[in-house]
Amino acid sequence: MKLLRYGPVGAEKPGIVDAQGQMRDLSGALSDLTPDWLADDQLDKLRALDLNKLPVVTPQRLGVPVAGSRQIVAIGLNYRRHAAEAGMEIPKDPIVFFKAITALSGPNDDIVLPPDSAATDWEIELTVVIGKLTRRVSPQQALAHVAGYAIGNDVSERDWQTKRSGQWSKGKSFDSFSPIGPWLVTRDEVEPNRLAMTLSVNGQPRQSESTADMIFDVATVVSHVSQFMTLLPGDLIMTGTPSGVGLGMKPQQFLKAGDLVELSIAGLGKQTQHVKAFGG
Repeated sequence: MKLLRYGPVGAEKPGIVDAQGQMRDLSGALSDLTPDWLADDQLDKLRALDLNKLPVVTPQRLGVPVAGSRQIVAIGLNYRRHAAEAGMEIPKDPIVFFKAITALSGPNDDIVLPPDSAATDWEIELTVVIGKLTRRVSPQQALAHVAGYAIGNDVSERDWQTKRSGQWSKGKSFDSFSPIGPWLVTRDEVEPNRLAMTLSVNGQPRQSESTADMIFDVATVVSHVSQFMTLLPGDLIMTGTPSGVGLGMKPQQFLKAGDLVELSIAGLGKQTQHVKAFGG
């Protein structure tokens, strides 16, 4: 299934994509797509619906696919070629940091540059949506705790990330720095370790890779994180970005007002974001 939320910011309604690619309204069956609906038995209730009886939704703004996520966990340097372009060694364990939940935005919402930013970068990432309470699970158990997957853009202000005397979270948590969506695609439809992913800026290819280049696959990441923290339904794990970020280019290139960023991951849809100046 492809689940989504649509409508104005703060007033989103739940929806689903039918076999013909049309959005259908789910608000007759549930008030919103909250973490409670991500358990396997609840998802089965949605699968049982006759989508042809649901109202068709005209195209409009898409929100974050799940309402009420409580944590964003992110993984750094999780692609071999990205570690190489950064000039860093392959990590022995997943590098974990956190993003503020207030960074979340819809998949096609604007990216707003922080005041005076000259080093805001793009990072396409496969994002895991947790479906049930997850604590100290093995890699073999881990994927059963995943509700589904979505595209994420781990937008990063590099000066704040690396030059402001703090953890990476400083450069990762500005408002609009975590576009997620367009959909949550349930795990039964996704092979997470073999997905083609692409990102372009103003039509110029920047990132083109497969999740097969991950150092730590999805099951390993979920299991590792669950060893030292409890993951809750609706939590998001952004699993790292491949090579091709602006920081690794020679000369380095970063986003500026007026730029257009386009992202896609096979089977998970597309995102399109316009870059706006702060206050613009």
